[in-house]
Amino acid sequence: MNVTTILLIIINFAGALAVFLFAMKMMSEGLQKVAGSKMRAVLGRMTGKPLSGILTGTAVTAAIQSSSATTVMVVSFVNAGLLSLGGAIAVIMGANIGTTVTAWIITLLGLGSGSGYFDLPLLIAAASLAFFFMKRDKMHSVGQTIIGLALLLVGMRCLQSAMPDLSNYPSLLHGLASLSGYGFWSVLLFVAIGAVMTCMVQASAATMAITLLMLHNGWIGLDVAIALVMGENIGTTVTANVAATVAGIAGKRAARAHFVFNVLGVTLTLILFRPILSVVQLVFPNDAPMALSLFHTMFNVMNVSIQSWFIPQIVWIVTRMVPEKKKKNESDDYRLTYISRGPVDTAELNLQSAKKELQLFSKQVLRMYALLPELRTVKNAKEMDAVVKRIAQYERLTDRMDMEISKFLVAVGGGSISGHGSERISTMLRISDNLESIGDSIYQIALTRKNKYSNAVHFNETQNTNLAEMSALVENALLVMDGNLVNYDHANIRAAEDAERDVNACRDRLREEHLDALRHNRYGYEVGNAYSSLFAQYEKLADYIINVSESIDPSFKKS
Repeated sequence: MNVTTILLIIINFAGALAVFLFAMKMMSEGLQKVAGSKMRAVLGRMTGKPLSGILTGTAVTAAIQSSSATTVMVVSFVNAGLLSLGGAIAVIMGANIGTTVTAWIITLLGLGSGSGYFDLPLLIAAASLAFFFMKRDKMHSVGQTIIGLALLLVGMRCLQSAMPDLSNYPSLLHGLASLSGYGFWSVLLFVAIGAVMTCMVQASAATMAITLLMLHNGWIGLDVAIALVMGENIGTTVTANVAATVAGIAGKRAARAHFVFNVLGVTLTLILFRPILSVVQLVFPNDAPMALSLFHTMFNVMNVSIQSWFIPQIVWIVTRMVPEKKKKNESDDYRLTYISRGPVDTAELNLQSAKKELQLFSKQVLRMYALLPELRTVKNAKEMDAVVKRIAQYERLTDRMDMEISKFLVAVGGGSISGHGSERISTMLRISDNLESIGDSIYQIALTRKNKYSNAVHFNETQNTNLAEMSALVENALLVMDGNLVNYDHANIRAAEDAERDVNACRDRLREEHLDALRHNRYGYEVGNAYSSLFAQYEKLADYIINVSESIDPSFKKS
């Protein structure tokens, strides 16, 4: 075998693998578009019962055909506080069972000979045509899913064609045979090879397909294939752990739990390796790929059945693997924690995390606004500077949160996403922008207060009372806005409209009284300028607040 031949084999194999991975991605994205919002709702209603978590994880993964997508989503949901760590571990266990569906699809459909080269894939692809002629966006997603399945089978045929016939290369077969000749050490070696392969490809379905093809062609034995599959189960945990690098403590623990669960499962299976091998060979004595698929299912079901009784112990292990870090300063409380980014594109499912991040954003501007009353009661310039400095820190935080959330939403929107998902992204971008503007307005009010103090400008009792009233009305509007973000799908738009109307009415009254006071020289220019600037800034702040509710419900238009 010369260098040119090796290079051609590698290129052909890489191209076939690319088709297979693209098909998996297309099928997964189509399923997410069809069931994405329902999957979010299912996980959002998750209870703490292990059985319900396992069943949910199994169903979600079987539905979206991606255990990596499920585990990345679970990391995100734990980060967002939607799932407890114990509940997340149960879902991850179920995801391992759900992912076995892919192996059965490949075994039953992808390894068949058929009457023509692309007969079955073309038949499946033809079935998708009807869905693309329908007007509903969801039907197009169903069509995408079917096309993805057809391409998956095409990818399998391409992999079969691209794989060199090792029988023509006795030296390679001899090399594989020699690696298999060290008994239990060979099993451990192929476990490691399977883990590395999956880490490199970042898709356990692809490595499973390669393993099935090698077994189908007789190049490896069932024992070696089983060892590779066990390694693939360890390698697939890398995806969630990569996604968790930007997650909080809870998200990192959920990702570690996935790793711990699979490593413990592999360890247990290695102890019972020979009995399990005998069982699958007894069930399918003449069909090695079917025996491997059976093992894959048995492996995950057995591990879940045993380890589900020890979820508290797994929680204990990962809690010590990822301990709490002591916060160095107050700013550690205010960082993006709900959004987890990973190599898996789960566009439809990521929007739940973005929604939770916006709710956190709202809480930050509420805390920022709560500092403004302190500016009215400071005793000296040092106290004034300290409060303004804290507000300035929040203002920089709101800028950063807006930038990060917007960057994340734009990245999600750049993927394959449904029309409804695209509309949700536009809405969230507007909300984030207005929340950032609220932060800017609060900071401007703080600077106006500071300038007033520095210039020794003093308001009379009536002015202080009026500004306190205006401040209270804006605070009420903020609370209504925050409630609407929490109850995103059932926002109380009427309450937001009433709060905005109250602020505008107060602004109009203060403006009339201010103009009358200027006509009668009740206070000087500096006092009047600072006073009018403040109530105008409060009213402008209220405009940004109502814009958030307007974004949540586009049918609502502020008066």
